[in-house]
Amino acid sequence: MSKNNSKTKVSITAIVIFGGNYNKKLLESAKKSVSWCSELILINGTKGNFSDWRNEGLKKAKGDWVLYVDSDEEVSENLKIEICKLIGNWKLEIDNFAYAIPRRNIIFNKEFKYSGQYPDYQKRLFKKDKLTKWIGEVHEEPIVDGEIGYLKNAIIHHKNMTISEMVEKTNNWSEIEAELMFKASHPKMNFIRFASAGFREFMLRFIKQKAFLDGKEGVIYGIYQIYSKLISYSKLWEKQLSTIRT
Repeated sequence: MSKNNSKTKVSITAIVIFGGNYNKKLLESAKKSVSWCSELILINGTKGNFSDWRNEGLKKAKGDWVLYVDSDEEVSENLKIEICKLIGNWKLEIDNFAYAIPRRNIIFNKEFKYSGQYPDYQKRLFKKDKLTKWIGEVHEEPIVDGEIGYLKNAIIHHKNMTISEMVEKTNNWSEIEAELMFKASHPKMNFIRFASAGFREFMLRFIKQKAFLDGKEGVIYGIYQIYSKLISYSKLWEKQLSTIRT
């Protein structure tokens, strides 16, 4: 028997999450990009949050490893090759049991190189028995046994929402963020705190992340992020004001 045939076959479960106003064409691309995996699980995320949906997929998965992909993402061919090489003989060679994957973000039909959009590492590949669960309502995080490793090749993210869709998303998620800040007893919002929040976001997007180097698309995206942050704080202010009045 050859050495390759004597290796224990490793199975990978791909968990693809979709829901809401998902793009059917992009979902098919996501599914096709993980067709090489041993198992495919589709999670329709209509109720709950991303942590709930990722945990649901984890409970259903039968593979030794789990790979998470959202419906507007796809695994590149080079990433597929890297993953297969990495865990093909994991019992002998692998150093980590959880991996963050860089993500190439395509926004306004353009791949962003700056604006905080690359490498944009996402924790997506796990040995199943080392992943306990996901937590967090807005920005979900995995609870894993061990250190996080980093892969070189990317997931491709087609973040091609219109401005109207982005504003609608902000309206939904800012409500959750405001509620979390309110429950955490965030200091009362005033002019100085609003100005400080806007200034910090401007410094992050345009100075540290250099959004302008992504052209006019980057400038628009940077302005949108400042707007989104201030909407969250405005909703927090509204909740605080409501409490004072009652």
